Amino acid sequence: MSTTPRSSTEDIDRKNVFHPFTALHQHERFGGRMIVQGKDSTLRDVQGNRYLDAMAGLWCVNVGYGRTEIAEAVTAQIERLSYYHGFSSMATDTPALLAERVLARSPVPMSKVFFGNSGSDANDTQAKLIWFYNNALGRPAKKKLIARERGYHGVTVLSAGLTGLANLHDGFDLPLPMIRHTRAPHRLWEAREGMSDAEFVKLLSDDLEALILREGPETVAAFFAEPIQAAGGVIVPPEGYFPAIQEVLRRYDVLLVADEVVCGFGRLGRWFGCEALQIEPDLITVAKGITSAYYPLSACLVSERIWSVLAEGSKAGVFGHGYTYSAHPVAAAAGLANLELLESERLVERASERGMQLQARLHETFDDLPIVGEVRGYGLLGAVELVESRSPLRPFERSRGVGARVAARCLELGLITRALPASDTIAFSPPFVVSEDELDEMVRLARGAVDEVAAELGRE
Repeated sequence: MSTTPRSSTEDIDRKNVFHPFTALHQHERFGGRMIVQGKDSTLRDVQGNRYLDAMAGLWCVNVGYGRTEIAEAVTAQIERLSYYHGFSSMATDTPALLAERVLARSPVPMSKVFFGNSGSDANDTQAKLIWFYNNALGRPAKKKLIARERGYHGVTVLSAGLTGLANLHDGFDLPLPMIRHTRAPHRLWEAREGMSDAEFVKLLSDDLEALILREGPETVAAFFAEPIQAAGGVIVPPEGYFPAIQEVLRRYDVLLVADEVVCGFGRLGRWFGCEALQIEPDLITVAKGITSAYYPLSACLVSERIWSVLAEGSKAGVFGHGYTYSAHPVAAAAGLANLELLESERLVERASERGMQLQARLHETFDDLPIVGEVRGYGLLGAVELVESRSPLRPFERSRGVGARVAARCLELGLITRALPASDTIAFSPPFVVSEDELDEMVRLARGAVDEVAAELGRE
């Protein structure tokens, strides 16, 4: 990669920008890479270096970079009406049209769409809807929320607590006291040796039931779950997991929130992860893929069961929730143009085809490496988990930062992947428009990085 001097904008960034999920002291001293251009699955930085983006930004640029169709839709909307709010029954047309289109694609029947700005605020909204719902039903004690270890649901005060990753809690006095966590469906570390999928599913559903009973079913309101746990490790649940979990939830009248922020709008080769994994939620959270990150937008899909209680419970006055940018017309215009691309170019079907190629290449390339504990994935979503020993199974000491070292070496080779926070796992989530040759190149570069880091570890 280029070793040319740092650009002025890189230095301005280093001095002035407070970066998310960044080693703050290190960035203030050394800065980072300034990305300035993107097209399809390729990015370029200010120095002219080219990168294949195996992460679609942060699991989100599904239709690829540089889509003029979305740019033109956003421009036209700004010229016609740049903004108006949705408070007090005021409305704009593009959010109405987008809500209709999203509901038509919903994996289970839903009644209404509440628009926000990010997956984090959408999950906060879901919690407030759930609490209002139970208050309206005269169940003021039914407020606890259960999520899973290694789950990811956002970084706001409430949603960061739902997230089952310690680095989002440490130093922030989180999670809030009404939040609980249950075991992740991660076979590699959570299943006992020799356990069948059916036995593992029973273990997981029994654990959830035991937690509900310990807390008291009259106090447990909802369970939040991603179809595939993305940032927590690309954790694919065993067959039959969600039907078994839903049986427990229904037994104790606990609502199910499907967090489709990563999986929704085609990432698994189906429009929604709920379709792929037999999930029948009461509420659905979406964000990222609804606009392919061309404009910030999230949505809560609300079932008739919930909506009817909210409407009845607030009929005496105004429902006291919403954001300045809820149902933003420019965001909705981006969403409509994005959905049009997904449909007209059959990009969800393409994600299914490219997903099969990705899974095959990852297994062919990494299965036999001693440093690899597991290759896993679903659709156009994959991961390689690195371990110190396969037999007996033993993780690397976290202080060695093996996953981060591999991701850093990938970047030097011109590949953007991501080291996930809960384990030494590198992830793959490329744009749906990725070509077969680009996928092969992504996996080849990742293998080279893993080999180099493995050699370094052998010398240490």
